[in-house]
Amino acid sequence: MACGNCENRELAGQRRIWVLACLLVICGGITYRVAASHAKSWVETPVKLPVALSNFPVRVGEWSGKDVPIPANIQRIAGNDDFLNRLYINESKNQWVNIYIAYCGRPRNMVGHQPDACYVGGGWIHDYTQPSKVFSSSGLEIPCLIHGFHRPSPETGEIVVMNFYILNGQLTNDESGFSGVGWRTPNIAGDPARYVAQVQISSVLESSVRKAAQEMTDEVLEFLPDENGKVRAAGHVYPVSDDVKKVE
Repeated sequence: MACGNCENRELAGQRRIWVLACLLVICGGITYRVAASHAKSWVETPVKLPVALSNFPVRVGEWSGKDVPIPANIQRIAGNDDFLNRLYINESKNQWVNIYIAYCGRPRNMVGHQPDACYVGGGWIHDYTQPSKVFSSSGLEIPCLIHGFHRPSPETGEIVVMNFYILNGQLTNDESGFSGVGWRTPNIAGDPARYVAQVQISSVLESSVRKAAQEMTDEVLEFLPDENGKVRAAGHVYPVSDDVKKVE
């Protein structure tokens, strides 16, 4: 009889354990869904600059610009928090360039969006990529990559694309600087000073691309937080956290 009572108590105890386990699973699922919902909201909320890139000067030196719209589906794929896509013409030098600036407050979202991937996806054939450097009007060294592409027949054509990154105010041509483990956190606080911006300048002539980079990069940097978190175009300073100060 005593053994029967023991068995009954053991079965009751096992049932309580199973009920508790089920409750934990259910509660855990609810907690996960709530956390995932909040995380999705954080990730989808754009990180805003104090001055939108659309305010970048239409006139820079002898360059005069006109905005070029980007289709909404392409914007969604790019996943940027702000961007500028503008055609600039220098009539005195008979030069033109397209300048594309993409700002992302969650740097890892920018991984994989290099010209040698995106242009090939758009039907261009990649001919070469070579590291180079340009000096801005103020003497700032700009490490960059120069890419060459051509279109096959019947739509023949050639294009040269320069690209470089501005990572927390520092210039680089190396994507690995923001693809490491330290950049996997989602920037929940929406800190504009923890960012990467990609600059792409394209034209049919490399000399046009280099000229535009030389004369426009100093102006581009005015609209992005520098290493101390200051956005000079707005006179605004963001507090700089340790993960912003350290570029991996």
